[in-house]
Amino acid sequence: MNWQDLSHRTLQGQRISRDEALALLESSDDELLAVLDAAFIIRKAYFGRKVHVQVIRNARSGRCSENCGFCSQSVAATSDIQRYSMQTSEEILGGAIEARRLGAKRYCIVTSGRRPSDNDIERICETARRIKKTEDCGSVEICTSLGILDDKQASDLRHAGVDRYNHNLETSERFFPTICSTHGYSDRIATTKAVKRAGLDLCCGGIIGLGETLADRVDLAFSVDAVEADSIPVNFFNPRSGTPLDKTQPPTPADCLRALAMFRFVNPKREIRAAGGREACLGALQALALYPANSIFTDGYLTTTGQGWEADRRMLAAAGFSPSGWTQA
Repeated sequence: MNWQDLSHRTLQGQRISRDEALALLESSDDELLAVLDAAFIIRKAYFGRKVHVQVIRNARSGRCSENCGFCSQSVAATSDIQRYSMQTSEEILGGAIEARRLGAKRYCIVTSGRRPSDNDIERICETARRIKKTEDCGSVEICTSLGILDDKQASDLRHAGVDRYNHNLETSERFFPTICSTHGYSDRIATTKAVKRAGLDLCCGGIIGLGETLADRVDLAFSVDAVEADSIPVNFFNPRSGTPLDKTQPPTPADCLRALAMFRFVNPKREIRAAGGREACLGALQALALYPANSIFTDGYLTTTGQGWEADRRMLAAAGFSPSGWTQA
């Protein structure tokens, strides 16, 4: 297949087919650079060489009632992680100030659990209002990820100043029951709809490498398009000890890069993030992720550390990319 021709047709508004998306994932290692170059044509047209940098805050860790097989924060997991209750508004605000110092465009507040309580929503709303009024936070945008959400909760978050809500589909509808049985795919779809009705930006993606087929990865890419995700985090499975999937082989660097390219073709105008597992799964090839993706997390993830902002900053600069909206604080 002529990958550059596919990218030019995509820029002309022609929607990629599922067969073409699958062909991207099935491309050979010899074609990898050509696939990335074709994805970069689309990425550059819409985002130039800018990279949206985000900082994530695990505001409540562990003891989650859900049994997602990949997650070390599930109550069913025996992983050696920190477990703590909801942090105070002051602690979460401090994280926003630090995110601003690092030059992050967006600060994502995450809590473990099936769904937020009224008290959780009240604390996050209070903190969001404080962040928006705090000069040291600058113009950092707020994203929250609190689990399954209803319309009122989504509206309350929006009116408190939250800009975006994250709720991943994780994988295809077909494969989802394999990794979680305590809630259904329809619950996740319902939350994405509540987020959009409230006027919040929707961050919605998934995980590559859980044991799904290549066709499942294509289905996920088309599903996040169908729910009109504004931002799409593509996580790469980095197995966690003490979880049901801890013996699963992680995806290869080439498979991670092909997945990012496929997501770019299916969702050409949307923010694509090389998210969790970037360092562990891509290793020395991390910089190549910037050719299809225009966003990264920096300074770590929920229960694992990343390579740190200074290393990420050097990586971006060496590859000829720059953080979007960066101002030294």
